[in-house]
Amino acid sequence: MLLFSVLAAAVAPGLALLTYFYLKDRYDYEPLHMVLRVFLMGILIVLPVMIIQRGMMMWLGDNPYLEAILISGGVEEFVKWFVIYHIIYNHTEFDEPYDGILYAVAVSLGFATVENVLYAFAGNASVSAMFLRALLPVSGHAMFAVIMGYYMGKAKFIGGKKKRWYLALSLVLPFFWHALYDVIMNTMNNHWLWFIAPLMAGLWYGAMGKITRANNRSPFRFVKREEEIKL
Repeated sequence: MLLFSVLAAAVAPGLALLTYFYLKDRYDYEPLHMVLRVFLMGILIVLPVMIIQRGMMMWLGDNPYLEAILISGGVEEFVKWFVIYHIIYNHTEFDEPYDGILYAVAVSLGFATVENVLYAFAGNASVSAMFLRALLPVSGHAMFAVIMGYYMGKAKFIGGKKKRWYLALSLVLPFFWHALYDVIMNTMNNHWLWFIAPLMAGLWYGAMGKITRANNRSPFRFVKREEEIKL
């Protein structure tokens, strides 16, 4: 019974956050099967990411800063970005800026959910430990994904030279924030909470603004308003 409770606590945060971001789409809900498919992609990339990370650790050695910046933040964000860009970016369902956020979050939460389950099995975690992980690493993955998806959405619907600039930001900025998060968690044993709490609060605040701005640029925004006026 305890094992079931811990596993439920490991899976629930990812599904709850995915539901939250799915419902944040104001004007044109994405097909649920498509969102779940992308969530499954996030689950499937865990194994190749772990293999790459293991190889890099054997090559670079046990350095907490290299592990935080390159092995963890760098590899994870690059693989997620690679999946979104090559599978979702040119898909017909990616038809408004907010879709970038939703699909990036779906991939990241699929990845984070498997991480949580593995942690629960490997560490004999308690429900309270899983609750803390829901507040920090799981929601952290979601926040990095919001940044990635926001700038990928801007790149998708803008022309000219700025497209490449926004695509670069969609990779560099999530990598930066993920690396900073991991540096704090890996190297500050006693006072990490004083740094991680304002970081997470700032990421959530920024994410809410990005969600609003992405929705406001939806091409379906005025269509929906016209339908409401006719009714």
